[in-house]
Amino acid sequence: MTTTDSPWLGDAVSLVDAFRSKDRSPVEELQASLAAIERSDLNAFSFLDPEGALERAKSADISKPFGGVPLGVKELDAVNGWPYTEACVVFADRKATYTSVMVQRATEVGGANHIGLCTASEFGGVNITRTVLNGATHNPWMHGRTPGGSSGGSAAAVAGGLVTIATGGDGGGSIRIPAGFTGLVGLKGTFGRIPRAPHTELGNLTVNTGVMARSIRDTARWFDVCNGHDSRDPLSLQRVENWEAQLGTHADSLRGKTAVLAPDWGGAVVSPAMWTQLEEYAQHLCAATGLRIITVDTSLPRIGAAWSISGMVEIHTQLADHWPACADVLTPEMRFGIEATFGKYGTEARAKIEARRAILNQRMAEVFDAVDFVITASNPDIAFNAEGPLPSAFGGVKAGARNNGKLTFPANMYGNPAISLPAGLIDGLPVSLQINGGHFSEQLLLDLGLAMEHTRPWALVAPNSPL
Repeated sequence: MTTTDSPWLGDAVSLVDAFRSKDRSPVEELQASLAAIERSDLNAFSFLDPEGALERAKSADISKPFGGVPLGVKELDAVNGWPYTEACVVFADRKATYTSVMVQRATEVGGANHIGLCTASEFGGVNITRTVLNGATHNPWMHGRTPGGSSGGSAAAVAGGLVTIATGGDGGGSIRIPAGFTGLVGLKGTFGRIPRAPHTELGNLTVNTGVMARSIRDTARWFDVCNGHDSRDPLSLQRVENWEAQLGTHADSLRGKTAVLAPDWGGAVVSPAMWTQLEEYAQHLCAATGLRIITVDTSLPRIGAAWSISGMVEIHTQLADHWPACADVLTPEMRFGIEATFGKYGTEARAKIEARRAILNQRMAEVFDAVDFVITASNPDIAFNAEGPLPSAFGGVKAGARNNGKLTFPANMYGNPAISLPAGLIDGLPVSLQINGGHFSEQLLLDLGLAMEHTRPWALVAPNSPL
């Protein structure tokens, strides 16, 4: 599939198989990944640990699910002793004093070899990976375009052929948005599916952790390894198992279920040209799996301001001793967000936000009582410029910068799972379907993804990747 001079171009599962058949070794793969990262102009990594990674590769247990596989870690995830900067200049010298449970499970239970940190947007607060600390990260499908955010470096590294898998996080779309821009699989699980322990700040109850992956089976295996309750995260869910083993076994459960096509989900405005293609892919998927397309009112109350204000609270707390002196070293979007929301989260605002959340929860419940799946887009348009700004229009249609994220916010506020699936290219850049399901429906979403993967396979690595 690839020579040892370049990283593995298949998925992580096939790489483990290659280790076990002795067609490749963990040390060879690590060396290939490090060399490719050195050659790459994607700016996908902000930190590397080559010495530690080499020692881990030499002793890799390839009997484990991800044994010996080089793993990119989103720089917002904690690894003890590694930089823990939140992609912010203010914390450029800070080191993590613990390792997140997800990374711990991926490495200790799964056997993955964490090799470095992938770039992210500052505090994960915007869907472009361009910061004062790290500069701009580029989309491997087209240099000069963004891979999205906040898991943009992870997406660029995986789609760009540097590593087969990397961690991601999704507080407002930050797995699905970059997956959509780079042609990857991006599953946001039901809230609490993977614990955020050991240092769990519940905040606005929207943040989920997960993975940027090339295939459905890689995604299923990741959740098999990393899910399950941790007592330090009291809202984390009980363990479930065998998602990978049960892939493809839910055909009877899917047949006859209903789906609604919702290009305006969350009040978004989607590029008409892009939606024409996505609608054809959605109809194909429904025909292939036996889903019935029905018409349902999918209108939702406005939630963007509530999400933004409540999501800024933790950032306000972290920057409290540095604000406003640090304003000039923040990325423009974060500076604007803090200026717009600082001091607004009092008892009155909290009451309004929770009232709005309750209204949204009621409305989302009504939608999923009427239909099994909501099919929409992962992004309103193709990837925009890597340096920004966030787009305000496409094709002459005024969309507004706040249009970005409207398609993904609802699942974060309600806590239901949603998956981004590659759905072809427009102007040489990936576009993706986003399928929302009711709570705990991840296995059905994965089987919908598997059906798409089998009938409309996608490129696992961007063809322009400079390897």
